[in-house]
Amino acid sequence: MSDSKLNSIFMRAFPVNIIVPVILTLILFIMVIFLVVLPLLEKNLMNGKRQTIMRLTEMAWSSLYIFHDHARRGMVSEDTAKKTAIRFISQVRYGPDFKDYLWVIDMVPVMIMHPYRPDLDGQNVSRFKDSNGTFVFSDMVKIVKEHKDKAGFVNYLWQWEGDPTKIELKISYVKLFKPWGWIIGTGIYVDDVKAEIQNITHKLIWFCVGLMGVVLLLSAYVIWAVSSVKKERQKALVQSRLREKQMIQADKMSSLGILVAGVAHEINNPATFLMLNAPNLKKAWYAFIPILDTHFNDNPTVRVCNMTYLELRKRIELMLSGIQDGSARIKEIISELKDFTRSSDARMDYEVDVNQVVAKSMDLTSVILKKSTFLLSVEYGENLPRVRGNFGKLQQVMINLLVNAGQALEHSDQSIHVLTRLSDHKGFLIIEVIDTGPGITQNDLKKMKDPFFTTRRDEGGTGLGLSISEKIISDHSGVLEFSSPPGQGLTARIILPCVQK
Repeated sequence: MSDSKLNSIFMRAFPVNIIVPVILTLILFIMVIFLVVLPLLEKNLMNGKRQTIMRLTEMAWSSLYIFHDHARRGMVSEDTAKKTAIRFISQVRYGPDFKDYLWVIDMVPVMIMHPYRPDLDGQNVSRFKDSNGTFVFSDMVKIVKEHKDKAGFVNYLWQWEGDPTKIELKISYVKLFKPWGWIIGTGIYVDDVKAEIQNITHKLIWFCVGLMGVVLLLSAYVIWAVSSVKKERQKALVQSRLREKQMIQADKMSSLGILVAGVAHEINNPATFLMLNAPNLKKAWYAFIPILDTHFNDNPTVRVCNMTYLELRKRIELMLSGIQDGSARIKEIISELKDFTRSSDARMDYEVDVNQVVAKSMDLTSVILKKSTFLLSVEYGENLPRVRGNFGKLQQVMINLLVNAGQALEHSDQSIHVLTRLSDHKGFLIIEVIDTGPGITQNDLKKMKDPFFTTRRDEGGTGLGLSISEKIISDHSGVLEFSSPPGQGLTARIILPCVQK
């Protein structure tokens, strides 16, 4: 048999032009994950931990000024103030198991307080070394002397929390409290970060193994499919259905992209600030309240920020409540985005509340719509019966109609009104999305639901959204129709049959 015939048989049995790009893409994907993403993630996690212990140390360092101020004002002796400060700091715990702690040394250095090593309290620790020969506490004194901020990071080996038999690498942040010559610090174990990375790595390995298995199975299927001429028509049908699903998913992802772009700025800044600082701020505030109550009970006439203490306390509690509300809002937004992007069940026999579909869709698109108009309103019909279908698919249609309505407006004084109601002919529900934009010509109105027809092709429109939406509504045994009286905007109307009890 000639080489050309062998090559021909090999190409028919093993379609290299299909398999090789898939394998190369998979290899590239895995390389990016393990060579770029994981190292970057580890670096960011470590930087985040370092920032956390720095903030915690600075918080405790700031609290010393309260006790120092009491002594300076003559409210208590300096010795009493120091003892109270030590007692307060020794009780501070944080971390997942509330086993992380702070310690205090002086510039000699003498250990003033260590929660897990009381045997060192009052001892000169200038010659204290770890198992690598590092003079731990002397290095801390050296750092606060040399750095202009009188603070810095120290790496050394230390026992694991309360277990003196287990020694781990630790990174600590220390800062000098100059009035008393104290150095206060706290630290994290490097193994904590490595454990997180290892956990993520294991998950990624299993994900990649699963992905390779799926790719191999798909590749085997493709090889089998292309080797059989008899399967060509079935393959074409499968490809056609796959393209339809891809178009639906592509349109959904396009809507999601617009939504994410609109809410990204809203989520990013409060998320970064709240998630890192809210828990520490709350703990610090409630820790300070007893001290502040005592101070201002003794000094009732003192005003802070031109307010009495009681007014300021209420104001701060309101601020903390606002921070918590903001966190809850962020969680709600992220949850709804996850619900929308999650692959929906294809079943069409659920009983769906259309008011809930509209409410969820309005919530997801509110950021974009509020940029398009100041006049956004919704009117929910009361005691509406349910419809039979799929919540996620109906939500996809509603989001598409709402985004289209927002894009149709020429200025923010034009309005969008959404309403749900029972049809005059009982047995049907109606959802209407009404905008007061420029509307659309009667000629274009007839083509709106045609595949690939769009008046915004220069702006990136594909013309698939309304075509796909009509198919979804048709699958629900409903009707999607549009009307546009000249100069009166556009009304999109969904008519769905009610569930018959």
